[in-house]
Amino acid sequence: MSSKKQDWPLWEIFIRSRQGLSHKHVGSLHASDAQMAMENARDVYTRRQEGTSIWAVRAEDITASSPSEKDMLFDPANDKVYRHPTFYDLPDEVKNM
Repeated sequence: MSSKKQDWPLWEIFIRSRQGLSHKHVGSLHASDAQMAMENARDVYTRRQEGTSIWAVRAEDITASSPSEKDMLFDPANDKVYRHPTFYDLPDEVKNM
């Protein structure tokens, strides 16, 4: 791999906060390898020690849908009404769900 910074791969950084259960995308950075991506992510995105876990994922390894494809992608779920909470009757003793 080239040592020029502009040739380094782009990494997407996700941080799990102390209060959270899931990782949140916080930004991107360039790094020569995974170790450097983790160290740079720690230095850049957790300066106030707000994180408990870091994920560094090469941007080229992420597959994402496009918002323009949402109808095609999510339409099959509309056929399964039993997945919607309105399909079920709740007992009176259940106040909030």
